[in-house]
Amino acid sequence: MTSTQQRAALQNQIWKIANDVRGSVDGWDFKQFVLGALFYRFISENFSNYIEAGDESIDYSKLDDDVITPEIKEDAVKTKGYFIYPSQLFKNVAKTANTNPNLNTDLKAIFDSIENSANGYPSEPDIKGLFADFDTTSTRLGNTVEIKNNTLAKVLKGVEGLDFGNFEDNEIDLFGDAYEFLIGNYAQNAGKSGGEFFSPQQVSKLIAQLALHKQAKVNKILDIAVGSGSLLLQGKKHFDNHIIEEGFFGQEINHTTYNLARMNMFLHNINYDKFNIVLGDTLTNPQFADEKPFDAIVSNPPYSINWVGSDDPTLINDDRFAPAGVLAPKSKADFAFVLHALHYLSSKGRAAIVCFPGIFYRGGAEQKIRKYLVDNNFVETIIALAPNLFYGTSIAVTLLVLSKHKTDTKTQFIDASGEDFYKKATNNNVLEDKHIEMIMEIFDHKQDVPHVAKCVDNSIIAANDYNLSVSNYVEAKDNREKVNINQLNAEITTTVEKINALRVSIDGIIKEIEK
Repeated sequence: MTSTQQRAALQNQIWKIANDVRGSVDGWDFKQFVLGALFYRFISENFSNYIEAGDESIDYSKLDDDVITPEIKEDAVKTKGYFIYPSQLFKNVAKTANTNPNLNTDLKAIFDSIENSANGYPSEPDIKGLFADFDTTSTRLGNTVEIKNNTLAKVLKGVEGLDFGNFEDNEIDLFGDAYEFLIGNYAQNAGKSGGEFFSPQQVSKLIAQLALHKQAKVNKILDIAVGSGSLLLQGKKHFDNHIIEEGFFGQEINHTTYNLARMNMFLHNINYDKFNIVLGDTLTNPQFADEKPFDAIVSNPPYSINWVGSDDPTLINDDRFAPAGVLAPKSKADFAFVLHALHYLSSKGRAAIVCFPGIFYRGGAEQKIRKYLVDNNFVETIIALAPNLFYGTSIAVTLLVLSKHKTDTKTQFIDASGEDFYKKATNNNVLEDKHIEMIMEIFDHKQDVPHVAKCVDNSIIAANDYNLSVSNYVEAKDNREKVNINQLNAEITTTVEKINALRVSIDGIIKEIEK
């Protein structure tokens, strides 16, 4: 099944589930239950595959719970990070969902059991709270147990109907696509926006390729505002034949998307010992201060949000911000994320960050930070993308690529906002693989391309008040029609002569009529 077919099938099935429970669950809450059920199904199937170990004579779902010894359970938790008894598998629960009068409480007990199975083991922080947003006893599902059970059964049976084979073998990011689809259909009506939590897969693919470019292996990859984890997963796909030695790291302030990111790691077969997703405010409570620098950093942080900034006098002495000598404005935290990423970047790596265009030309503290970045030769490339690529905003965002191993003192500017670099679609513009390949080729060669790319010496940028807007350095193509003035004048003269002749003729006709 192609990615387009998989995506269409996923969306059709989710919409069918939504119609089945419409009126029972608010749309915004509904997405948590669908994503939770997807995850529950995945880890059940993944765990069964682990126990069966390819032995077709074993069907874990048909075993009795009593045959599970403490040794089997302990070995499984040490390897997989969690344990699920046969009776607790999604397959078995979904089978009797329509007739189980205790479905909601049974599910809660199962989720508690899965989470508690990791207690005391290294995987405990990665498993704890994974099902927090899948609250099967919540009044959001209905006011009576019967209504709750009926709604849950519809969700489970709907997810049971998805047929994608192995989750990790899908052409699409199943979680990311489900999340984007649900947000796209419900966020506006709910008066909420989840756009900052999700980066379109093709944009994520470009960002990952920029950060990992020409690195045969990296020690680890970090997303400083991880959202649902799509950027890290693109790093995994890019490095299927390479090595990410110490795994995938990310920090997220929103509890719901923090859970989604952890689920997404498991969903893509990244085991608990290969990822470290943490909860907290990246800017004021960074969790990876003791980690050695990262060879690859990717991020789509929230645009121009408020942060504590100068209200906290200790931040100007923070190792992340002190070198720039100034803090990002309190009403615009963009450069705080950039400096945070730069601080964690290794001497051989790259950081690729989605940025709001305004930070590249505004004055004040942001100009001083740009000066620090340019004077220290940290800016490798700035790429202007097409508008309307992201859900929830039509802004034409800019990608900032940071590096600590540049061999020259030039900064590359790429204008990838033209029609050659995206495909027009109904709701959003789309980056296709061919567009990504074009951008990566230009990024790699560092050669000037008329109206598309230019490498500029940092001294010129300094003389231009450290303005880093792509349009300042890449001359836009003049699409106006070129006019030959001499030819135009000759045509006008001829036209005037014809008009005069016509007037003489008309005057003659009028005189004849008057006679």
